Amino acid sequence: MLANKEGQAVPQVTFRTRRGHEWVDVNSDEIFNNKTVIVFALPGAFTPTCSSTHVPRYNQLTPTFKQHGVDEVVCISVNDAFVMNEWQREQHADNITFMPDGNGDFSRAMDMLVPKSDLGFGERSWRYSMLVRNGVIEKQFIEPDVAGDPFEVSDADTMLAYLAPQAQKPLDVTVFTREGCEFCIRAKGMLTDAGIAYEELVLNRDYNEATIRAVSGEATVPQIFINGERIGGSEALQQYLARRDAA
Repeated sequence: MLANKEGQAVPQVTFRTRRGHEWVDVNSDEIFNNKTVIVFALPGAFTPTCSSTHVPRYNQLTPTFKQHGVDEVVCISVNDAFVMNEWQREQHADNITFMPDGNGDFSRAMDMLVPKSDLGFGERSWRYSMLVRNGVIEKQFIEPDVAGDPFEVSDADTMLAYLAPQAQKPLDVTVFTREGCEFCIRAKGMLTDAGIAYEELVLNRDYNEATIRAVSGEATVPQIFINGERIGGSEALQQYLARRDAA
């Protein structure tokens, strides 16, 4: 039975985490006391929706959450510490704290532990998110109790809309580059100076020439895309940033 626990204290459990070569026990008080914390829980590390959408967007929006009073964003899954640490590295999700609920103690106490034996997963957490202030759950977004793995309300954008509905979301920026390209270095520098985070894709590492022709119609780099719009090369980016500053 999925239970909404708004207004209640978070469960008191101990998480067995791994830092370097050491086991480190972290209890609920250390995570939540005297802090504002966003938690999002999901069925499993390395699973499709969790890896492609849930974690990346929370990682991207964490700086925005922190601008609006959040101290920490925590991802919880019924996986062991080794798996969670490796998943965080694979996701490059350094903005988020990954917390292993290996025995399902936290998920069980939240009434969110559900059977996934049909997938060979055993018991896992249901997908949900919550805003916790000083150890008390203020708001909880629980995915509907339907078959499968619904992903409708526990996303980062829904949480941001609740926390700070007028917040300006970060731009989605991708820069196609190649090694040794001075114009690529210039473009990345301009973005950094403007405080704009970006994803870099490098020729022959992340894409090939056919890819850049397919998406931009050209084979030259850099090619910058912002919120789905092709900006172009470094000169076009400079003009875009000038217009943005003048607006």
